[in-house]
Amino acid sequence: MHTRFQSIWSDLSPQLQQALAPYIEQDEFPAMFTAQQVNTIKTQLQCDDDALALALLPVAAACAVAPISHFNVGAVARGESGNLYFGANMEFAGAPLQQTVHAEQSAITHAWLKGETRLSAITVNYTPCGHCRQFMNELNSGTHIQIHLPGRKAATLADYLPDSFGPKDLNITTLLMDKVNHGYQIDNPNELVQLALKAANRSHAPYSQSYSGIAVQMKDGKIFQGSYAENAAFNPSMPPLQAALIALNMAGESVMDIESAVLVEKTDTILTQWDATQATLMALGCRQIQRIAL
Repeated sequence: MHTRFQSIWSDLSPQLQQALAPYIEQDEFPAMFTAQQVNTIKTQLQCDDDALALALLPVAAACAVAPISHFNVGAVARGESGNLYFGANMEFAGAPLQQTVHAEQSAITHAWLKGETRLSAITVNYTPCGHCRQFMNELNSGTHIQIHLPGRKAATLADYLPDSFGPKDLNITTLLMDKVNHGYQIDNPNELVQLALKAANRSHAPYSQSYSGIAVQMKDGKIFQGSYAENAAFNPSMPPLQAALIALNMAGESVMDIESAVLVEKTDTILTQWDATQATLMALGCRQIQRIAL
C-alpha cells in the first residue's frame, strides 16, 4: 500500500477496508477503479455509485499535495464508462498560488488523460469554489453533470452555476473531453518529444488555438503526459504541466522527482506556456527542460 493511504486507512470502516484492500494494497494502484471493479465493490458493500463515491472521498483526499494550506480536498469523478477517478488538490512551494490545482480539476483531468470521454457525476468533500464550477462548465457533460457532497442532496452544475457563461456563448462546439487530434507532426524520434506532441494534439484550446502538451520523465524512468485545457473564462484554464503533475501524482509519484521535461507548443499564437512551465519546474527542482515549437 502506498504510504499516503496508510494515514487514513484506520479511519475507514472494516467493511470498506475489506472491499478496497485487494486494489489499494497494490503498490501500482492507479487512483481509479474500473467499472468492473466498481461493480464488485458495490456488490460487496451493498451500496450504489453515489454512496461508494462518498465513501471514497477520504481515500482521494489522501492524494493531496498541500504544503502551503495543509488542507486536503478529495474528489471522485464518475465517467459514463462507469469508471471512478480520484482527484486531489495540489500546491507547489516556491511557485505562485496561481499554479495550484483544485481537487475537482484534478479528478476531471485525471479522467480525461485516462481516455474517458464524458463524465456523469463528480463527488467532492467540500463545496466547489467558483473557479471549479467554471472549469466544469467547459465539459461536454454540460450543466447536467451531477455534483455530490456529504450530507447534501445531489444537484446539477446548473444549480451551482446559474446564468453561466461558457463555450456556447462563444459559439464553441468542441468541448472539453471531446476527442480531437490536431494532426501536428515533429520530425524527432525522441520518445519524450513524441509523447509531448501527442499530448499537444489532443489539447483543448478553442479560444486561442495555442495547442500545447508536455511530457515529463521521472527519476525512475516513468513518463507522464499533460495536455492544455482552455476555458471560456480563461482563468480556470489548466496548463499542460499541471495536467502532467496530476497524472504523476495520481500514479503515486512525487512532483519533486521529475528529472526532465519537454514542452511542445504552437509559437505563432498569442499565448505561451513556456515561462510558467519553466518557472514551476525549476521550483520543483527540475532543470532539464526543453521547448519545441509546432
